[in-house]
Amino acid sequence: MSDGDPSLEEDIPKPLLERPEENVFSPKITTPIYAGSVKLQHKLSDSGETESFLSDAQRNDLAFQQLFQNGDENFHEREKEMQGRMADLQAMSVLSMYQDNLSQDMNIDRDDSEASTKTAEECGCGPTLPDSANNNSKSTTNHCSIVMGGILNNPSLSFNDGVRSVDFVLVWEAGKEDATSREAYEQRKVFEQNLENEGLHLEREAPENLHGLHFIKIHAPLSVLRDYSEILKLRMPMKFSVLKDAPEKTNSFLDRMDAWWDGIMSNIRVDPNLFPERKHRLTAIYSKDKEYLFDTTSDCFWTPSIRSRIVQFILDRKKFSDSPTDDFAFGVARLISNNVYSAAYPLHDGDLKTPGSMRHLLYTEWASVSKCIKYQPLDYVKDYFGVKIGLYFAWLGFYTHMLIPASLVGLICVIYSAATMFSDKPSDDVCKYNSSIKMCPQCDFHCDFWDLKATCLQSRITYLFDNSTTVFFAIFMSFWAACFLELWKRYSAEMTHRWDLTGFDVYEEHPRPQYLARLAHVKRTQLNVVTGEREPMVPFWRMRLPAALMSFSVVALLVLLALATVLGVVLYRMSLLGASIFREQDPNSLIAYSPIMFTSATAACINLVFICIFNYIYQYLAERLTEKELLRTQTEFDDSLTLKIYLLQFVNYYASIFYIAFFKGKFVGRPGAYMRLFGQRQEECSPGGCFLELSIQLAIIMVGKQFINTIVEMMMPYLLKWWNIIRAIGRKNTIKSSLRWVKDFKLVDFGNMGLFPEYLEMVLQYGFVTIFVAAFPLAPLFALINNVLEMRLDASKFLSCYRRPVPQRVNDIGVWYRILDSIGKVSIITNGFIIAFTSDFIPRLVYKYTAGTLDQYVNHTLTDFNVTVLETHPLKTTYNGSMCSYPGYWSYNEGDDYQHSNWYWHVMGARLAFVVVFENVVALVMIIVRWAIPDMSGELRDRIRREAYVINSFIMEETRARSLARTPIPNRVMSETGNGRPQGDAGESNWNHIAALSGSDFDLAAHGEHLDIRDLTHVTHPNRDKTPPAHV
Repeated sequence: MSDGDPSLEEDIPKPLLERPEENVFSPKITTPIYAGSVKLQHKLSDSGETESFLSDAQRNDLAFQQLFQNGDENFHEREKEMQGRMADLQAMSVLSMYQDNLSQDMNIDRDDSEASTKTAEECGCGPTLPDSANNNSKSTTNHCSIVMGGILNNPSLSFNDGVRSVDFVLVWEAGKEDATSREAYEQRKVFEQNLENEGLHLEREAPENLHGLHFIKIHAPLSVLRDYSEILKLRMPMKFSVLKDAPEKTNSFLDRMDAWWDGIMSNIRVDPNLFPERKHRLTAIYSKDKEYLFDTTSDCFWTPSIRSRIVQFILDRKKFSDSPTDDFAFGVARLISNNVYSAAYPLHDGDLKTPGSMRHLLYTEWASVSKCIKYQPLDYVKDYFGVKIGLYFAWLGFYTHMLIPASLVGLICVIYSAATMFSDKPSDDVCKYNSSIKMCPQCDFHCDFWDLKATCLQSRITYLFDNSTTVFFAIFMSFWAACFLELWKRYSAEMTHRWDLTGFDVYEEHPRPQYLARLAHVKRTQLNVVTGEREPMVPFWRMRLPAALMSFSVVALLVLLALATVLGVVLYRMSLLGASIFREQDPNSLIAYSPIMFTSATAACINLVFICIFNYIYQYLAERLTEKELLRTQTEFDDSLTLKIYLLQFVNYYASIFYIAFFKGKFVGRPGAYMRLFGQRQEECSPGGCFLELSIQLAIIMVGKQFINTIVEMMMPYLLKWWNIIRAIGRKNTIKSSLRWVKDFKLVDFGNMGLFPEYLEMVLQYGFVTIFVAAFPLAPLFALINNVLEMRLDASKFLSCYRRPVPQRVNDIGVWYRILDSIGKVSIITNGFIIAFTSDFIPRLVYKYTAGTLDQYVNHTLTDFNVTVLETHPLKTTYNGSMCSYPGYWSYNEGDDYQHSNWYWHVMGARLAFVVVFENVVALVMIIVRWAIPDMSGELRDRIRREAYVINSFIMEETRARSLARTPIPNRVMSETGNGRPQGDAGESNWNHIAALSGSDFDLAAHGEHLDIRDLTHVTHPNRDKTPPAHV
């Protein structure tokens, strides 16, 4: 259908902004915020009753509606006055609920009028941000968006009335054919109608020509926030201030040391003037029946993060079709995938470079690379982005700080190795040998006999990483890995407690709407032991098992594909060494001088290219497979997807390294009896082993991966952002581009998997730092340098390139911790085997133990072979000798046969003994570390117990006070005659009693008896007495 189809334009509603003068005073488009007043007014007029029985709040609401319909010129001034009056009445009604009779453990605010004037710092929600610009608008008194307690004068963050905040934005583009079809219009109509039926307020912004971008602003009113805060079991701040800490004993010396240390740390801690320290407030799971326990008057109660999360929850579960047969006709995600909508996102709270917003403050004081040595304002990051992203940056910062001691120790080991490099006796022997030692050819036909002296440089470099410090550093890193995980659990417990996530259970999460849709026709149910609700049971044989088998089969196939790639690279190395390329080079060139190093470097680069290509294939297939597995919650879905992709990436990144470390050169045979693969001789190690090649492979893949990932991660969001801007320029759009919702549309969608590549990169890096650290002691240093920049670049990217993500609630880093723990255990095994079988440490140790010195050690490790036993001979050679040397412990027996010598078995026994001792010692150290460092500090454990006791005491005290203060209302039977009065003498007396109550007494009595004033007037809230939302 063309964009100019007149029939389509007749169906599309005219935009609200087409006649802005009607937006405020036209009864036809009255917004739902006053729906209750309209119903109440009609009820009064129909029944002929007076307003004498109404509360002050309802009388204000009626007057407010009359002003709204009559178009009073002083509407906004009267609105401000009425809102102030209603706030006073609310404070009066709540004030009478409290008594000063709790223990001194609680510092309870008894006066809500004081609570309403508390600053952001006092309520624990952050600083009150300065205004970014003067408010010159005369049509409203308060253009504001509450962001962590700060009131920002930003009209583009609110509806046209200047009061209701924009909590979410939907966008559709009339220029797209899919979005302008009649089916798309009907789907939008049904979807938006369902949103309004749920209680959300919608306001539409459209261009005058109707062919550009259409924006639908969404606001969650108080009633929706209350309903869904209870459904989502959100923990909300209670109505008393911070719990007082128990007095501690003082020590003058320790106090002086603390002051001295604080003075030093003040240079790297966050500026307390910009980011005031948060006071931990006691929280409880929100309940409308117990709302008197919560500090609902605080600006920090329903923060923008909570509001956007609630709206997202509704958007994900509302249907866009009335057809009963389409079980998947729900959710904004499917509408976006079908191009019915172009985007759905919450708004940033301001511009990057305009002071007065939390976004600007975080961008300048947190995301700047110049602040890389400072701590992160994690509480403010959590409040702006949500717990999930806040916990990622907390983990990344903790991991980066833990890399400092590992980097220092690794650097010291390398410096020591460099200082003693030229005093290493075996290296000196290799470099001082003349041409008297000829080595056997390393390949067939095209490789000649070569001098041992040619490996002088390689021997020197190998010593940098293969010496006595290697064992020490490997043991240290195993100890470090254990400490890192244990200390992280301890630190994570503190963070989750501070962020009100203690006791959060994944089974409290609501099922994914896609999960429920696929089980819509399943009749069998099972009881959720956590929530107590019945949920569909997944058929094992018909759905669960086939999906699991498919996932296993495809993942196994992809693993084999990665191994086949490694095999291909091995064949490349073998064929390159067997080719004539090295003989055709200048004899003085590096390629001809050290063909093994050249081959290793080029093979590592080729392997890195294949790794980057397979990354995208793995992630695409893993997401499709996980969708088939019927995982109940988003956390379970993310964990399963993470395990699949990490397993594939583990093989992808580490397979070639495992090959060099444990297989290369171990099964090559000997001169005259080489073991061949596809007719080619297998790769051999140099006389000093494959340790140098392993170090080269590690350095290239680790550093190269980090460099490529950094470039891709930083360039792609900016490129996508610029592409969106270019596309926006081409659109014919009359809406101001300076509005916040238009600017944010030009940014990149964060998506559900926005954090996955960040975690994956860091966990793969952690594998390089731990699993193979014995071969590359500089790995922690390179990781530290990368992470210091990565932390700030990620922050800058999230703030400047991405739309604001919807906050998610998690209590830990999920399955990533189990992966890290598994990596730590694997690293003990790998490092032990690398030292024992890949490095030259054990053979040197055995030789020195018997000879007392390393003199003639190199010659001891070589075996002389008669050239007549060689299967092939070089095509071109100048060597006329009868013997050539070959690395390994071999002995010549009768019958012209070579067998492993006794030294081979002595060294092999020493290698195995070292592995056993190393594994047990390190495992014992890790057990001691985990025993010595509890998962939660005693102070935190006592604090949690004390807070639980105080909260229970407060709830019991408040319940007792309300039960004593409330007025009993017996025989509450409502009339069905339509006049709103109860029947019977008792009911009439009760009604007269209620009508005589003041506003505060009426509120207290109604709340105490669970009586809603709207029941008395037969005015029903849009959300009242409704069944739970679909797919909750």
